[in-house]
Amino acid sequence: MIHPRHSFEEAGQGHVFRFFDTLPSDQQDSLTRQAAGIDLAELSRLIETEIQGSEHQAEDFSDLEPASYRPVPEHGGDKAAWIQAEEAGEAALRAGRVAAFTVAGGQGTRLGFDGPKGAYPTTPVRNAPLFQVFAEKIRAASERYGKAIPWYIMTSDINHAATTAFFEENGFFGLAPERVRFFSQGLMPAVDFDGKILMASPSQIALSPDGHGGSLRALVRSGAIAEMETQGIDVISYFQVDNPLVACIDPAFIGFHLLDESELSSKTVPKTSAGEKVGVFCVRGGKTQVVEYSDLPADLAEETDENGELRFRAGSIAIHLFDRDFVARVGGGKDEAFRLPFHLARKKVPTIDEAGNPVEPTEPNGIKFEMFVFDALPFAQNPLVIETKRADEFSPVKNAEGADSLATSQAGQRRQWARWCKAAEIPLETDDTGLPEVIFEVSPLFADTEERFIEAWKALEPKPEVEDGLVLGEARRAG
Repeated sequence: MIHPRHSFEEAGQGHVFRFFDTLPSDQQDSLTRQAAGIDLAELSRLIETEIQGSEHQAEDFSDLEPASYRPVPEHGGDKAAWIQAEEAGEAALRAGRVAAFTVAGGQGTRLGFDGPKGAYPTTPVRNAPLFQVFAEKIRAASERYGKAIPWYIMTSDINHAATTAFFEENGFFGLAPERVRFFSQGLMPAVDFDGKILMASPSQIALSPDGHGGSLRALVRSGAIAEMETQGIDVISYFQVDNPLVACIDPAFIGFHLLDESELSSKTVPKTSAGEKVGVFCVRGGKTQVVEYSDLPADLAEETDENGELRFRAGSIAIHLFDRDFVARVGGGKDEAFRLPFHLARKKVPTIDEAGNPVEPTEPNGIKFEMFVFDALPFAQNPLVIETKRADEFSPVKNAEGADSLATSQAGQRRQWARWCKAAEIPLETDDTGLPEVIFEVSPLFADTEERFIEAWKALEPKPEVEDGLVLGEARRAG
């Protein structure tokens, strides 16, 4: 078997093995494994087309139009169509056609948390971690529809072991371990501005995750797509790990996706302002796509329609449904016509000098490559964009403080439960924003929608006082 170093030398990347002969055998083995995992042909193509051959011309947005979307009934949507979609989605769930898929490769570093982001405590009373919130939602749906919904979790090289250990320590939060499947996302080497691979140490290539778009090929490479096919699963419910309000399993969303024979469906919420940092669903050349907030020109971002609303208002919140065979096609890499593009980011990458000494750059010194999952939209047949209510499904935990922090997310959770209480005619004092005065919590095992909360509350005897510290969970259900 030919050692990878020969391929690297032929590709003009022989410096990766500059210190190889001086390394201990375990470090030699490690470097060899890292190198073997790099697709040199893909890297060479990216260097040639995106670095050496690119002129970085300004993008033309002259033909950009807002994407249409199906509004919720409260905003003029067809209520009968929503009921029909929910029934179709429930039928698919009872038939075992749906799997949950969480992109969870990040660490909690920005939150001041040492561990996988999914292990971050996020609810206001129990301090339940994000993974537990999702597990309880998936478990509740599995019990409701009589089919165990498998859960696929994409980790990363930096948190895979910690993530799997966390689930084992917590008994998989009541889920059957064999129905929870972990796999790591792919890695890409960082390169300098001449296209040379950067080394983090004499024995370590400067590798970084290939972005949430890499989740599609990770599903294929891990064997997850093949598993789904044998199990009769053809709908993949995709969500990222930072949003505790997400409806992991949404029958109406699934139903619309199936009734429209869509290969990729996405949820949207209207942007709160022109400057909100979310991508926007648009149409260009007849193809639906997401334009990142940082790329959308200010004049378009601020443009309003005849009603005074933003024209480009359909914000992307990273909640999607994928057709299994579509993922196989886009993530399989066999057809260049369906290859997701890589995006380049200039970053400060810790590296080494020619003598092997560490270098901490003070300015960007390298390029990282990553893919975005929404770049699959233009390849999809019948792409569908469905509105959801921000207050019910989007309050992420991204920052340590300020917007999209734990404080704002917990407030969002509490406001949702307060709305459910009021719908169930439970006396509850709130402020002008709907935030309740008392701090309580509703587990998804008690209820995960307003309708199910009303039903569960009516069946609950004796009924507790809604007060500080109350947790409505599985044990509080009648019977």
